[in-house]
Amino acid sequence: MTTGYTVEQLRNATADAVRAPSLHNTQPWRFRLVDGGIELAVDPGRRLPATDPSGWGARIACGAALFNLRLALAVAGTPAMVRLRPYPGDPDVVARLVPDVPRRPTPAEQSLHGAVGRRFSNRAPFWPDPVPADARWHLGEAARAEQCWLELVIGTSAVNAFAEIARSAHRVLERDPAYVTERTRWIRSEPSPDGVPTTAGGPQSEPQDLLPQRGFGGRNRAPGRDFEPEPLVAVLGSAGNTATDQIVAGQALQRVLLTATDAGLAVSMLSQPIEVPGAREALRLSLGRFGTPQMVMRIGFGQPGRPTPRRPVDEVLDVPVAPA
Repeated sequence: MTTGYTVEQLRNATADAVRAPSLHNTQPWRFRLVDGGIELAVDPGRRLPATDPSGWGARIACGAALFNLRLALAVAGTPAMVRLRPYPGDPDVVARLVPDVPRRPTPAEQSLHGAVGRRFSNRAPFWPDPVPADARWHLGEAARAEQCWLELVIGTSAVNAFAEIARSAHRVLERDPAYVTERTRWIRSEPSPDGVPTTAGGPQSEPQDLLPQRGFGGRNRAPGRDFEPEPLVAVLGSAGNTATDQIVAGQALQRVLLTATDAGLAVSMLSQPIEVPGAREALRLSLGRFGTPQMVMRIGFGQPGRPTPRRPVDEVLDVPVAPA
């Protein structure tokens, strides 16, 4: 019986884990092997003090990476038992994974794992084709499978009300010079292993846009290439808003994103209404839901998204050096 994971298993699983999304593509995670267990921790050097002062975004990102890690280990036949925030004295450690009973992966795990390398945020306009009802149902089930909820904002009036909350939050953020400076620091016009390339940043925002776009230096779009007038907006939420709830929500987010990718859907994320406390509460009240909104997504059909770069696996591993 397997007593612990190996460095090779850690490295292989981490190659999938780092494909998770993160604010400004900061990739705020570290992975290590301790006593046969894989540990995932927030990288304190990659926090965003202006954009993410509470660490919410880093924990969401690490939760998404944790889901990929779980998925990679399961598909390799070495599933994990997971303990979240295992060390009260070290809150940066998000999770510890130890081997569970070996088994074959399920078809669902294999399908989701196949979507890991194809999942990209798509910040471009989507086509007008509606998302089918069965796909919407599967997205909701993906969130529920990870103990979260997914609320779809349906109808012109509901979408317009959400858009006003989102635009208001965007204006609050854009008035903060530190926030703008921090975002600008992560825009990449030259090849880089992190940050958001201008080629993946989406088109520049225009006055007629219903939903706010974060400025990542994208190009002006051609006439007639407006964003869809009534996008499918989905709000992901968790039961509470503790650090553990946020890690759980990150796992749910990634399951939803991979489920969407597997169904041929495109997704972009709008976190501005989550980053501003007043807007987050207004969003919760508008939905009539208990719990806490943790992420907003725009979902539809469109051209394939553009990948954002990732740091080499060895740069995010803390592997002890064997004695000479």
